[in-house]
Amino acid sequence: MDRIIGRFGGFRDGALVIAFGAIHGNEHAGVRALEEVFQLLAREYEDNPGFVFNGTIVGLLGNLQAYHARLRFLEKDLNRQWTRENINRIQHIPRTELRAEDIEMAELIDAIHREIVNIKPETLVMLDLHTTSADGGVFCIPTDDARSLRLAKGLHAPVILDLFEGISGTLLRFATDGHFEISGLPKRTVAAAFEAGSHDDPLSVSRSVSAIMNCLRVSGCIDPDDLISRNDAVLDQYSARLPKVTRLRHVHHIRPGDAFRMRPGYLNFQPIKKGEHLADDATGPVLSPEDGLILMPLYQAKGTDGFFIVEPYN
Repeated sequence: MDRIIGRFGGFRDGALVIAFGAIHGNEHAGVRALEEVFQLLAREYEDNPGFVFNGTIVGLLGNLQAYHARLRFLEKDLNRQWTRENINRIQHIPRTELRAEDIEMAELIDAIHREIVNIKPETLVMLDLHTTSADGGVFCIPTDDARSLRLAKGLHAPVILDLFEGISGTLLRFATDGHFEISGLPKRTVAAAFEAGSHDDPLSVSRSVSAIMNCLRVSGCIDPDDLISRNDAVLDQYSARLPKVTRLRHVHHIRPGDAFRMRPGYLNFQPIKKGEHLADDATGPVLSPEDGLILMPLYQAKGTDGFFIVEPYN
């Protein structure tokens, strides 16, 4: 499978939207959703003479090797490696000597740069599509930029504030810090991440389709009333029962050798109490440091964060 999932647009000026699926290789829903979105856009362009698309959308497959292996990553989490120091290291090693996630990063940088050089957009919009290992994980993560918060709210899913600051080395942080600018373009980079639900839930694909379409609406690529479908209803109905906005309170980071094991049965946004026995590791029980709502409890073999705690934000 090619790293480029699809490309649509280029007929009129507008934003360059780059959507990523499978930055974590075991998260296939985003890839399938992007394939469906490109089919929907092509069909609408052919069947509806009045359909207008501004700008360009490109879908990129993040961790191609891990995707084929159906693993979160091969050697290291691809979405924790995006630092200036790490990029400099990779760029000074011959491409033939790179391996695993270093190859993925080098090829993603090349792919993103090609799109920017060819299109020369004033605005770059990045949407990173994910799923979780626990049920109920439907939410979006803005950066600390007001335009990103507007984009996140427009995706029609619960918004988690400050989570962007709680995770280092992400692709979106690297992008919003301006590291993809070439000769001053893009002038604006707006980014957000979308979590569509559990890895194995078929509706995670539908929710991802809706998030991509909502991203295109907010970015001005399509009109707000274009391409409304059952996917939008799936996302709206699910999000209706979840808190609209929450704020990060705590991250439990996993260190090498911790042997972290989440206790079974926890769901995203499930209330927890201070002192609750959430997990175990090499040192013994892992207790909740405070009251709140648990987010992304780790129920897979690979990962660097055991769980997050958020609280409702008014």
